[in-house]
Amino acid sequence: MALLDKLDREHTIARPGFNRWLVPPAALAIHLCIGMAYGFSVFWLPLSKAIGIKESLACPADMSFIAEITSTTCDWKISMLGWMFTLFFVFLGLATALFGGWLEHAGPRKAGVVSALCWCGGLVISALGIYKHQIWLMWLGSGVIGGIGLGLGYISPVSTLIKWFPDRRGMATGMAIMGFGGGAMIGAPLADKLMKYFATPTSVGVWETFLALAAIYFVFMMVGALSYRVPANGWKPEGWTAPAAKSGKTMITSRHVHVKRAWGTPQFWLVWLVLFLNVSAGIGILAMASPLLQEVFGGRLIGVTAGFNELDTAQKAQIATIAAGFTGLLSLFNIGGRFAWATCSDYIGRKMTYFVFLVLGFVLYSAIPTLAHNGHLGLFVLSFCIILSMYGGGFSTVPAYLADLFGTQMVGAIHGGLLTAWAAAGVLGPTLVNYIREYQIAHGVAKAQAYDTAMYVLAALLVLGFLCNLLVRPVADKYFMTDAELADEKRSAHERDVAASAGSRAAAAAASGDTMVAGVSGAGVIAATPVAAGGALVTLLAWAAVGIPLLIGMWITLQKAIVLFK
Repeated sequence: MALLDKLDREHTIARPGFNRWLVPPAALAIHLCIGMAYGFSVFWLPLSKAIGIKESLACPADMSFIAEITSTTCDWKISMLGWMFTLFFVFLGLATALFGGWLEHAGPRKAGVVSALCWCGGLVISALGIYKHQIWLMWLGSGVIGGIGLGLGYISPVSTLIKWFPDRRGMATGMAIMGFGGGAMIGAPLADKLMKYFATPTSVGVWETFLALAAIYFVFMMVGALSYRVPANGWKPEGWTAPAAKSGKTMITSRHVHVKRAWGTPQFWLVWLVLFLNVSAGIGILAMASPLLQEVFGGRLIGVTAGFNELDTAQKAQIATIAAGFTGLLSLFNIGGRFAWATCSDYIGRKMTYFVFLVLGFVLYSAIPTLAHNGHLGLFVLSFCIILSMYGGGFSTVPAYLADLFGTQMVGAIHGGLLTAWAAAGVLGPTLVNYIREYQIAHGVAKAQAYDTAMYVLAALLVLGFLCNLLVRPVADKYFMTDAELADEKRSAHERDVAASAGSRAAAAAASGDTMVAGVSGAGVIAATPVAAGGALVTLLAWAAVGIPLLIGMWITLQKAIVLFK
């Protein structure tokens, strides 16, 4: 069998008895790598003096844009480097929308491999751009090609995990998407150490760091991609029975909507708006977290009664350190929220979970100006931590929300289309906060009060999100695939029928000495029963491989955040 053939979906169908708990670590291996996109700001300052080394060497004021992006004699402005962040999420959204349908047919393994090639290949191209001092190569490498890798890597496990965990859809997607939020916690400290290691009198060490990260990430992502398995058609967890439908009133369907029809339903666009509005509010804060804390509390962060502009250089350095701890703390809650809220949604329902996000978010955004003016630092920080937990929870809950509404057959492709809401929110949220702040300051408002209006505007966005979520109803019958259409879609996705899976794959499992055996229920649905401890050891090692780096990243971040409470 050719190597490339092994990437096809039909060759990734799990043998009967495969341990489904091996799939989340595979997804985490990919998400922890591509999640470094959130940590790219660690490179901006060193890259802004890549030519000057010790100090940034500014380009002439009259230099044209084309000359500036191709110049090898002056340094890049941080504002130019910041476009990388925008490109990441624009191309992530485009990739998920364009290739979501392809992923459903190609399978998660092939999508994961392509993601690794794009993300790590993009880092290599960016390293060349830094070495040659051509920022357009960085935009092309990590921004465009890497952004496509981000999109494919992000959605590659979603459909698979939902099918492996029909009993815990929210928890399963929360485990994987938690990794995307945690990637920067591991990658940023690692990149900082690598840059210091590679730095020389003639290099800031960034292009060498990019190559090292590309090699490390490629290994982890390929191992994760090649570890993906999809369940055989008809598989279900042992002892689990799908909940019975209740006269069309339930929000959880057992039927399936084709991705092309899903885009024509009101439910898709209502959920799109809910995600867009929730993320716009959260990402607006995430993008301005550090300056927001410094400008609102100023000297009060270090026990000095003075505004931000009244502080000297040393005092500003002190509060910048505290603000870095605040940003790290928000990252921890962003990650924890992805798992906690998604798991919670398994019990209270997806729609109700979003109601909590939108109502509680509205209350917190509305209260923040008052908390700031009254000097309640602890409550101010706690409010933002809860907000960022719901920002992360919105991402991890929405795949299960879509599976409930549209079924699991094409949820990966539908989720891919929905993530264009993320790309749009990445533009709206930061723009709102930045421009409202600048407008306020330009009209004489003190920096400590310049964010008040922005908080009220973000609260208003959540009111709109509440109304959109309120309008979500079960999908109408006319949108669901008929039995014939579903059978045709499954054949095109290379899914095996139950009889074939129970026969040929059971024989293969017996021949290879699998640690689990398969049984077939009377209804013809494949279930699995563990029979040996060997599989538990493999599962434990797989979780340790992704869990230990994640815990180390959390510990480093927590140490930085402790300064807030000293």
